[in-house]
Amino acid sequence: MTGGRDDAGHEVGRAGTRYGADGEELLEEHREGSVYRQADDYDHRMPPYDPSTFPPFAVTVDLVVLTVRRHALCALVVRRGESPFQGRWALPGGFVRADEDLGAAAARELVEETGLCAQDPAAPAIGNGAHLEQLATYGDPGRDPRMRVVSVAHLALAPDLPAPRAGGDANSARWSPVEDLLGAEGNLGHEDENQAPLAFDHARILADGVERARSKIEYSSLATAFCPPEFTVGELRRVYEAVWGVVLDPRNFHRKVTGTPGFLVPTGGTTTRQGGRPAQLFRAGAATVLNPPMLRPEV
Repeated sequence: MTGGRDDAGHEVGRAGTRYGADGEELLEEHREGSVYRQADDYDHRMPPYDPSTFPPFAVTVDLVVLTVRRHALCALVVRRGESPFQGRWALPGGFVRADEDLGAAAARELVEETGLCAQDPAAPAIGNGAHLEQLATYGDPGRDPRMRVVSVAHLALAPDLPAPRAGGDANSARWSPVEDLLGAEGNLGHEDENQAPLAFDHARILADGVERARSKIEYSSLATAFCPPEFTVGELRRVYEAVWGVVLDPRNFHRKVTGTPGFLVPTGGTTTRQGGRPAQLFRAGAATVLNPPMLRPEV
């Protein structure tokens, strides 16, 4: 086999073939002066990747869309027009397309279901913008009877929104108070069609989204996402009251939110849309953290 060794110490056969320390023939791409390509490992050393050897599964995005309507925290739900769970209320969402990432899929579903665009936090506020963030991933093998489906849920927050429109496989849509959807004890055990359990594991997803909103407004500026571009301190207070389900002292609240530099910025205008004397208008400032935080009262 051998005809000597080359400058790299590799054994050379009589026909010029080179061998490594293990006696295996060196491929052209591994020889002196050649360029290594990772793909060659798959071409020559490893068996081809066969996707059929793994069980198939799909990826969806589900949206927890929250807004404040009539001083109550409400979530968007759609009535399913197809199996499974036909006729049951569910969170809006859909399958991720082959050519889009998760954020793009969530933004697309948000536009289709509400007409809102995901708001870029670094960009100026837009009239039809909504706060959109990833919430959590849900992958219980039995969560969808059709097949293995992993859902990446997203949380969307926006000011008082108009009546929703149904799309996709939904035949109707509505805003429902969160307390009605989750029930007084945090479950959905009612037999009434409007109070029946949400489809799939959407009650759990909704509860997680609501808790995320309730906890984040303690220390961040997230509550302003429920407000129009210009708002009063009283309107912001009513957002906190709706999300937390409590009544707050107006004076203490005013002192806390105006005491954080950059949290609220006066616009120079006033409004009487809430009745009474003209109230000063503010917009959300650059500060994203409330320090000290506004802790939610125990109820």
